Amino acid sequence: MNTSLAVKRAQTPRRLLAVLAVFGSLSVLAGCAHQSASSSVYTYGQAQREQIVRLGTVESVRNVMIQNDRTSGAGSLAGAALGGVAGSAIGGGRGQILAAIGGGLLGAMAGDKIEHEMGKSAGLEITVRLDNGEVRVIAQEADIPFSVGQRVRVVSGSGPTRVTPM
Repeated sequence: MNTSLAVKRAQTPRRLLAVLAVFGSLSVLAGCAHQSASSSVYTYGQAQREQIVRLGTVESVRNVMIQNDRTSGAGSLAGAALGGVAGSAIGGGRGQILAAIGGGLLGAMAGDKIEHEMGKSAGLEITVRLDNGEVRVIAQEADIPFSVGQRVRVVSGSGPTRVTPM
């Protein structure tokens, strides 16, 4: 009986870590909601709202990087869970516990770095001279190409300002 009790006790931390790994993975999937800086994407709250349209000409276009202000923490959580599970498979006794803790810490750092990199996208900084003479600079995702001299619409109002081709 003592042997079966010892086996059950040894399996309990592994089961807990497996459950945490599954939970962490699901958290990452939930945190994958992608924010968009595209001129073609509207949120539900921005739909059916009047916006102001001004016409202008592109004066310059510059490549920029757009990144999220902060991470959700889902990458760290999932990385910690997966790293802890991987680390717990190493060694036995106290060494196994230390390996699980180390794996969790390294996994959390790796998960945070991955989430940070996934929050970046290529963008354009577009300088537009409006027909009234004013100059505006708008940064948005590089999903639509723009060129110097191109006629564009600058759409603003409820939400972000967007540059769209005419």
